Amino acid sequence: MAVRIGDLLAGALDSLRWEPLAPRLRAWLDGVPVLDTDRGRLVMEPGRVVPQYAVPVADLTADLVPAADDAGPRHGPGPLPVGPGGAAVLTPSTGFGVHSCPGRVFTLRADDRERPGAAFAPDDPDLADHVVLDFDALDWREEDERVVGHPRDPHHRIDVRRSARRVRVSLDGHVLAESGRPVLLTETGLPVRWYLPAADVDGTRLRPSATATTCAYKGTARYWSASVPGRTVADVAWSYPDPLPGAEPVRDLVCFFAERVDVSVDGAAPDHPHSEWT
Repeated sequence: MAVRIGDLLAGALDSLRWEPLAPRLRAWLDGVPVLDTDRGRLVMEPGRVVPQYAVPVADLTADLVPAADDAGPRHGPGPLPVGPGGAAVLTPSTGFGVHSCPGRVFTLRADDRERPGAAFAPDDPDLADHVVLDFDALDWREEDERVVGHPRDPHHRIDVRRSARRVRVSLDGHVLAESGRPVLLTETGLPVRWYLPAADVDGTRLRPSATATTCAYKGTARYWSASVPGRTVADVAWSYPDPLPGAEPVRDLVCFFAERVDVSVDGAAPDHPHSEWT
């Protein structure tokens, strides 16, 4: 029987996974260089949906100081039941300090600077003599290009397509946007997103939010909240004013969370995907 590719990839979610990294990898801790290697790896602990960098300990110039198991940052929700069959996953918002496999936790120290719990050495023979580093603790370059958000997964991609389909967005029956010139963005493992021209959005129902997020594939997004009689839904729409090269076609377009509002395509019933943004 044929196997759906997405199911095949998702079937390894509960495994400790790694992939060789071809580019030269460098990192700085508050301006202090701590790493220069061409032997980096991408590592995902069980349940992790985005990778972290792992590097040979021998190529790290910072000190690794043994730390408590809970020393790393835990700045968001814990495991979320959004994987296949409701499986728990660890997203970037979970924080580096939540570990899902046996290993040793270290504080990263260089000169008078340190990041508690920013290094983790999994107890696995395939990762012997390597340490996984908290992306958020350091400034990173692959070759000479800055990396934002998190390391890119070589098996993850985005595709952007112009469309003439009719997209209607509403909340409690109130139309927030309607367009016949949307842009469809598909991204590995994530719900389909429809981006609409700002001229086709009812700006009187949106208010700017202070929220900003960074995607490794699309760039930094700014957000809006939507208000209709009786309620306001926070951070329901977003836009990329300065997207990364692969996402240039969605520059300044507006997208809505189909998890939180009704998004109808060509008159079909709205689909409300289940994800970490539900």
